[in-house]
Amino acid sequence: MNSDNIKKGAQRAPHRSLLYALGLTKEELERPLIAVVNAQSEIIPGHLHLDTVARAVKDGIRMAGGTPIEVPAIGVCDGIAMNHMGMHYSLPSRELIADSVETLLVAHAFDGAVMVPNCDKIVPGMLMAAARVNIPAIVCSGGPMLAGRFGGHKTSLSSMFEAVGQHANGTMSDEELEAFEQKACPSCGSCSGMYTANSMNCLAEVLGMALPGNGTIPAVMSARTALGKHTGMQVMKLVEQNLRPRDIMNERAFRNAITMDMALGCSTNSMLHLPAIAHECGIRIDLRQVNEISEKTPNLCHLAPAGRHYIEELNECGGIPAVMAEIHKKGLVEDNRTVDGTVMERIENAKRTGDVIRPVDDPYSENGGIAILYGNLAPNGCVVKRAAVAPEMMKSTCTARVFNSEEEANEAILGGKIQKGDVVVIRYEGPKGGPGMREMLAPTASLAGMGLDKEVALITDGRFSGASRGAAVGHVSPEAAAGGPIAYVQEGDVIEIDINAYSINLKVDEAELEKRLTNSQLLPPKIKTGWLARYSRMVQSADTGAVLK
Repeated sequence: MNSDNIKKGAQRAPHRSLLYALGLTKEELERPLIAVVNAQSEIIPGHLHLDTVARAVKDGIRMAGGTPIEVPAIGVCDGIAMNHMGMHYSLPSRELIADSVETLLVAHAFDGAVMVPNCDKIVPGMLMAAARVNIPAIVCSGGPMLAGRFGGHKTSLSSMFEAVGQHANGTMSDEELEAFEQKACPSCGSCSGMYTANSMNCLAEVLGMALPGNGTIPAVMSARTALGKHTGMQVMKLVEQNLRPRDIMNERAFRNAITMDMALGCSTNSMLHLPAIAHECGIRIDLRQVNEISEKTPNLCHLAPAGRHYIEELNECGGIPAVMAEIHKKGLVEDNRTVDGTVMERIENAKRTGDVIRPVDDPYSENGGIAILYGNLAPNGCVVKRAAVAPEMMKSTCTARVFNSEEEANEAILGGKIQKGDVVVIRYEGPKGGPGMREMLAPTASLAGMGLDKEVALITDGRFSGASRGAAVGHVSPEAAAGGPIAYVQEGDVIEIDINAYSINLKVDEAELEKRLTNSQLLPPKIKTGWLARYSRMVQSADTGAVLK
């Protein structure tokens, strides 16, 4: 066992004395030591209840003959961090999480690990660490929040952000806004639509690193506690088999993940996190591969913000195995190992029920929920959640309104300065330039709330929340701070977007663009102190997954 490095032999007597200081018994030290990496905190709604999940996991580990030892992980609530200084820290926190989990697992010679995350950067950060350390590991997330209910309809956080736009244009009163904010998020758990947290929890299932139900069982259901116990028991089988994350997360697993991303209509942030997790597995994901998979993968789900359904309903209709089984009717799912068997064993008897999952021969669209666009504005690509774009905005020619920060853009939007036919260009918000590649939920939600999401596009080298909808194009690479073409867009320029043709182009002739490249100066970094300054120097382009080098 790996933990023999701290348990066995006379030279490890000092180590054992410290383990005994924890209250562990000799009998417990004779069993495998399993880290339960718990991201519980009292500031993230998705993490508030993770102590309950972690306790269930520990019960399962003990039932199966292991010794669980709980260790911590940090997290950022993207919703609370949104649209202020805090959002600079969100994506970079993924690297802190991966580094700290690696540190805890290696420094203490654990034999296996159960990752207990729930929200946006915590899930990929833990998966990155699992791949990096490569001891037997499994994920058990905290599960989704229940949908809110307001005005006789189900609702969620994305609608709450859009309400700010409705309030700004006078279609929602102060009293209605206050009533809404008290109803939108009714329980603990990751926010209730197919936002980034739920996207990554679902994709953890698809990758094979979590048991079925991980992405969809609501946080408040007793089935979530039972899942924790089963996960704890399962990690002991992984230790016995010496089945490790890189045995499971291979090229087939990532192809399945991209395929299911397309079918589910996941958050565009998956196009940052899947490449970063793959990078830790020694696998490179080329974003052009995403379009190839998208072309042959039908989009079967329109969950909020793209549609009226919520994760709790996906769970009731068969969850991720049912979606995979439906997609497999087109032969698009590859068999592979999982933490509890194989992909085909999981989907063999899975069936869709209800209308949350469309049949494969009657999809929402014949191609996937995400598209990667290329052109002279984004030579290395940019990302759009195609499934959340109105049909009339799939192809558009727009007039550029240029802003060098999210705050400037949102002020203009809420101030009524953006008109039909405009494209809001927000730059210097990329991984380096932000730094931290802030999410642009406030501008997109404001546009939607003001009724402009079918008339105005938004382009940024930053990124979007999974709660964003509309013609929102992010991850423009190279970013402005790296001298990408987006740095040289001027007010009034014409930009052509054709999502189904995977193209995005600045309609400026080469001579004029060359002149701008020669005569323009890039803006200096916005943050020059603290660890974000170091992150800015080390982080790579969004098309790499914003990994550090």
